[in-house]
Amino acid sequence: MNLNKADLQNEVTYKTSRSGGKGGQNVNKVSSKVELLFDIQASLLFTDNEKLLLTDKLQTRFNKDGLVQVICDEERSQYLNKEKAVERLIALLSRALQIQKVRKPTKVSKAAKAARLDNKKKLSAKKEGRRNLGDE
Repeated sequence: MNLNKADLQNEVTYKTSRSGGKGGQNVNKVSSKVELLFDIQASLLFTDNEKLLLTDKLQTRFNKDGLVQVICDEERSQYLNKEKAVERLIALLSRALQIQKVRKPTKVSKAAKAARLDNKKKLSAKKEGRRNLGDE
């Protein structure tokens, strides 16, 4: 599924607060830290099956209200932090929607078995040659 920013931003809410870190005196004045909140259950972008999959895989990212939470305070600009938070949310949702292939168990090939046994025989012969027979 292709998620685009425009559709996603219609369903996202933002909270801003003052961020710690670099920024000089600006840190005390500007609310540049962005907390992005996304409600999967109320979203119109996903089908019911996708919502179940997202809810299951993103269980650890939910806050107490059941919203997916992404926090970004890396940049000095609130706008850049919002952009980064949306990109992180898109990456998070895309990863959660990917279904892993089921691993098919395979057998060891005859050639691999033969090579392993041949190697064992060579190593055994080498060690046999090192033995001290003493009585001779």
